[in-house]
Amino acid sequence: VCESHGVGFLPFFPLESGLLTGKVNADGPTPGTRLAEWPQERLDLFLTERNLRAVQRLREWLHDRDQSLLDLAFSWLLSRPHIPSVIAGATSASQVFANSQAAGWKLSENDLNEIEDIVSTANS
Repeated sequence: VCESHGVGFLPFFPLESGLLTGKVNADGPTPGTRLAEWPQERLDLFLTERNLRAVQRLREWLHDRDQSLLDLAFSWLLSRPHIPSVIAGATSASQVFANSQAAGWKLSENDLNEIEDIVSTANS
């Protein structure tokens, strides 16, 4: 909708509340993280079988590309013409640095198509 009206969009939770950071898996959030304090009903909104399967397939796709899920998330978002910037929270200087570097990967049209296939077939 934003794109069709020429309006920019700033994504909220660009790392899917930790799902795209490696701090969350099928067992739940890593103990000691902020996510571990969330109520289960909130986690259940995004910690679905489909999402976990999509993330696992994206990890496999990234394996030979020397890129992280963080790199992929930021680069994919910034490949969208209606997303002018990506803002993600950070709790340490190393996270700020990683976030600032993550957008350096320019995804090709082929990459974008492969990513779309991975995500769209995560139900199967």
